[in-house]
Amino acid sequence: MRRETYLSYSNMCRPGSVRREIYLQIFPDTGNRLGLHYNDSRSPDPMKRTLTFFVVVITLVVLLAVARSTQASSTVASVSTDEFPKDLHDFAALDPIDAHVHLFNTDPAFVALLKSLRLHVVNIIVVDDKDGFEPGLPFRLRLGWSVVRVSEGHALMCTSFDPFKFQEPTFAADAIRQMNQDFADGAIAVKIWKNVGMELKNREGRWVMPDDPVFEPIYKNIAAHDKTLIAHLAEPDGCWQPPDTPYLNCKNHPNWYMYGRKDAVSKATILAARDHLLEQNPKLRVVGAHLGSMETDVAEIAKRFDRYPNFAVDTAARVRFLALQPRDKVRAFFLKYQDRILYGTDLDAFPNDMPVDGILKWQQTLLKEWRFFATDETQEFQDRQVKGLKLPEPVLRKLYHDNAVRWIPGSNGQH
Repeated sequence: MRRETYLSYSNMCRPGSVRREIYLQIFPDTGNRLGLHYNDSRSPDPMKRTLTFFVVVITLVVLLAVARSTQASSTVASVSTDEFPKDLHDFAALDPIDAHVHLFNTDPAFVALLKSLRLHVVNIIVVDDKDGFEPGLPFRLRLGWSVVRVSEGHALMCTSFDPFKFQEPTFAADAIRQMNQDFADGAIAVKIWKNVGMELKNREGRWVMPDDPVFEPIYKNIAAHDKTLIAHLAEPDGCWQPPDTPYLNCKNHPNWYMYGRKDAVSKATILAARDHLLEQNPKLRVVGAHLGSMETDVAEIAKRFDRYPNFAVDTAARVRFLALQPRDKVRAFFLKYQDRILYGTDLDAFPNDMPVDGILKWQQTLLKEWRFFATDETQEFQDRQVKGLKLPEPVLRKLYHDNAVRWIPGSNGQH
């Protein structure tokens, strides 16, 4: 027995728009098990009237309230895979690992999605004082651990330390104490973020770089526990380029925009400090987030791979940069360095996000990027038509699973 609540909406302002269908299935005879189902299709006969954004939002809020009310007696959710494209079934067959997400929403729909795709995720904590969250590390850790606890083993914790306290006398000791507690609780990695190099300055007004001696005890401690440092250092080249640069990544984030600043630090300076960190800590595994911030030229990544055997990169939020480089060059890079590249997305979901929108965004991203790596289909990336790499199956398995297990042990849920 079941009852359904159903909504179909579309952008009625133009013919051929995508109609998104969302419906809840409630099974009273099985403990109010809730199923969230999604379907996109092309509207064959668009309505003449515009369905306003207000109506859609209000309806979705009502549906979400219904969904939450049905979970009073059971928090088990399911996401149907019946309508998943075949590509996502192929994706799931690899027991994929996304080595870079920020999942801070405990809604059962997200857990259901991870389970349905057999997907494990490395859930990364970032200490940012400008993102609208409560500042400081403790609040973010609580959010992250809450997701880990409800994920049924599909979300693994990447902890962090509070770099804003770097000038306090007990900074390193306090950071190590917190990290070791997180390691004991199951954390598998530590994140250092771009505010080191692009925001923090010391009392003398100099930029604080990732190879600053103040961080060295932290790096030694991570290595001693056989954990991994995930390093997001620097930003895409556009943050140092004029504002009319196409696809400028920093235009909506002025705090990271260095172009024209009198005190600007160069990207080369930050990456040189990162390289020095690698050199000084040969026993420390380091995964360079976002292609190691060398997103515009895989040859630059290759140079670091050849120089630093303790260095790998993830693809998080930078697949579009790979797509814009010569296909043969990028494919050769993936074949040659097939043991050094981890799949990551940088997908997120925050406490107040609507699960409906989040699930759709996650599915679309995973599908598009899978087709880029696994097929030779043509897709659009930043107004260009790009043919996929069609990597061999053994290389795909390393990209989507094996490399994460090797470079971030425990990322498959097995400690």
